Amino acid sequence: MILINLLPHREAARKRRRDAFYATLGVSALMGGVIAGAIFLWYAAQISSQQSRNVVLQTEIKRLEGQIKDIAALQEEIAALRARQQAVEDLQADRNLPVHLLNELVRQLPDGVYVTSLKQENQVVSINGIAQSNERVSELLRNLSNSSQWLTRPELVEIVAANVALGKEQRRVANFQMKIRLLRTSEAQKAAAPASGASAPGKT
Repeated sequence: MILINLLPHREAARKRRRDAFYATLGVSALMGGVIAGAIFLWYAAQISSQQSRNVVLQTEIKRLEGQIKDIAALQEEIAALRARQQAVEDLQADRNLPVHLLNELVRQLPDGVYVTSLKQENQVVSINGIAQSNERVSELLRNLSNSSQWLTRPELVEIVAANVALGKEQRRVANFQMKIRLLRTSEAQKAAAPASGASAPGKT
């Protein structure tokens, strides 16, 4: 006996394939959604963790900035204290400068030169005096330029010829004014150090 299937089997097969395709598509979409959700949650967790670290870093940065400001203030205070200490040390070291000035003038004045007045403003000393001749003034300038440890940069301001009465005689003299710089104690010590170092190799 021959059996003939008159049902629409091709349409049923196509429906089964279509249902299987939609089911596969739905499962794929669901898996994609799950994977996307997992990735989103992972990135969200990473961002939250990074934000927490950023907050910690910002807090530490603010704390360090405060410490840096404190250190800068301390450094300024230390610098001010050192400046005051240096000023006190300079004042103590410069107490003997008038003595050095007078000693150097006595040592460097050549015969025939007389000082009539001295005036000091800061480190500049103005000297007024009388010399027997212009050559004596030149000799004084050379002595102050080359032979003095405490006096430097002599500058002749003016020299004027004059007459001085000595009894019944009139003698020709030179009135002069010069300026010279008086070295501070620290400057004189620095200037003396290279000279002592240069003379040391020659010693036996």
